[in-house]
Amino acid sequence: MNVPAHFSVTRPLKVGLVGTGYAAKLRAETLQSDSRSHLVAVAGHTPQKTQSFCQTFQAEAFSDWQQLVELSHVDLVIVSTVNSEHGAIARAALDAGKHVVVEYPLSLNPTEAEQLIALAQSKGQLLHVEHIELLGGLHQAIRQYLPEIGTAFYARYSTINPQRPAPRKWTYNQALFGFPFSGALSRIHRLTDLFGTVKSVSCQTRFWGRESEFYTACLCTAQLRFTSGLVAEVTYCKGETFWQAARPFEIYGEQGSLIFDGDRGQLVRGEETTPIEVGSRRGLFAKETTMVLDRLLEGKPLYVTLDASLYSLKVADAARRSAETGQTIDIL
Repeated sequence: MNVPAHFSVTRPLKVGLVGTGYAAKLRAETLQSDSRSHLVAVAGHTPQKTQSFCQTFQAEAFSDWQQLVELSHVDLVIVSTVNSEHGAIARAALDAGKHVVVEYPLSLNPTEAEQLIALAQSKGQLLHVEHIELLGGLHQAIRQYLPEIGTAFYARYSTINPQRPAPRKWTYNQALFGFPFSGALSRIHRLTDLFGTVKSVSCQTRFWGRESEFYTACLCTAQLRFTSGLVAEVTYCKGETFWQAARPFEIYGEQGSLIFDGDRGQLVRGEETTPIEVGSRRGLFAKETTMVLDRLLEGKPLYVTLDASLYSLKVADAARRSAETGQTIDIL
């Protein structure tokens, strides 16, 4: 899509934040510490928590996001709340003439996401979807060493997060979190960023404890066949059914393999094994927030495109359709 090289914004940039969770706190700290920005308003679901958050960051508290996005003095709205609300908040903010940043996913519905991108483009406003996985040490190390293994033909990526007892929160509610690979979109986006376009998707899911609106565990596993010929298996698990945390990522190429286990990595070629240093995952929301300010105020490019984010969302939705129908879904 075509985006303006520069945006017409005031200094300091006045920011409204929807959400009071972990990511919102890290963004608020960055906005507070950067003289180019001023956090002026925060909307949250819990009045007491919202008031406490606003006292910490000297911002005005709102009980609903509809009021926040209509504030005439707000230049930028950052959406850092329940996944199911992302699309509606982004649309309202864009309609109100605001620039918008959204934690992934932009929407749980790819069609709505596509419409939001078109809306932002038509208005000449910034719309940015956070994908901090691309900035992290693991992804950067993979990109650096991927040429060392020649043509990659197989990848396997899993994230397993035991939680006992499972929290009764929105991340364990499918209506609010979304289909696992859509809600946890970075699992798909890592792969599409590294390996390009996907030819077909086959996916299976299993949930435990769905007698109530909150499940207690989920297993979601998919096989992606890329147009390059590479096959990738990706698995996302969380909750009470799992007993050991794990984050393995393995890539096999015709001249070697990359093997990562959490923050440890190695390049394997024959009898030769070379350790790979994996950078920290700390500070990524601060880095991302600073890059957004750089984009709006200095015209600097961002690290991820809307088209790339939308494509990963379409692949995730194809996985959903595969899980629901039991069929392999071709991606056109």
